[in-house]
Amino acid sequence: MPELPEVETVMRGLAPAMVGARIEAVELRRAGIRFPFPPRFGERLTGKRIEALTRRAKYLLVRLEGGETLIAHLGMSGSFRIEDMTPGAFHRERSKDPKHDHVVIRLDTGTVVTFNDPRRFGFMDLFATEGLETHPRLSALGDEPLAPGFDAARLAALLAGSRAPLKAALLDQKRIAGLGNIYVCEALHRAKLSPFRPAGDLADARGSPTRAAGALAKAIRAVLQEAITAGGSTLRDHRQADGALGYFQHAFEVYDREGAACSRPACAGTIARDAQSGRSTFYCPECQK
Repeated sequence: MPELPEVETVMRGLAPAMVGARIEAVELRRAGIRFPFPPRFGERLTGKRIEALTRRAKYLLVRLEGGETLIAHLGMSGSFRIEDMTPGAFHRERSKDPKHDHVVIRLDTGTVVTFNDPRRFGFMDLFATEGLETHPRLSALGDEPLAPGFDAARLAALLAGSRAPLKAALLDQKRIAGLGNIYVCEALHRAKLSPFRPAGDLADARGSPTRAAGALAKAIRAVLQEAITAGGSTLRDHRQADGALGYFQHAFEVYDREGAACSRPACAGTIARDAQSGRSTFYCPECQK
């Protein structure tokens, strides 16, 4: 499933083409994706100017004039494609099979934005912009790890008292929103922390951040920012809005590298894989303590 960097990359790719444009027409090629579309979905979108495009955790938020926001989730295999349909414009080769194009949005600029989702785990919804944080999919989300206030102290406060394994706690979207399996594995390796140690160890008896909390907060931010710069990670389905692949997967230090030598200088460890909460955890038993 796309994680925060992939969704942020998609958002940044869509924004120049969509913000300020008006939706001229919406074509729905099925009654829904993962869930049915909301009532009068196409009608409520048509004619609206797009005021802003933002992200919350793994959700894209398209703020429309008139007081509603389009909420979009990529699911497992969803992607957006931008095509310039003005006469004489260059057309990039399609990056996805058009039989999986489910929503086609035509803008007054001549641009067409298409949502493609072969596995149909994505979804779209419309909700009042005022009070958007009360939407059932958004109301329980935790802190944004790239927010200015996300530091060692905040991370320690979120994890204080938890006996859950550190990796499981970091994947809890009610604590930290947007982190997924790939980037948690990578951040823990950079911080030299075992995915199995108790999460509460990152706060001392007074609730203050330990040195490990500082290292992990810094590693989380660095990994996410580097992945965004690289356009995310393309393991199977993720593509940027222009059809290009992400390439952060070429910088993985532990994820999907079972049996490889640890990349940390002077570490003689070998990357291991263990099952943790039904997911594969990749780590170096030698340097992650």
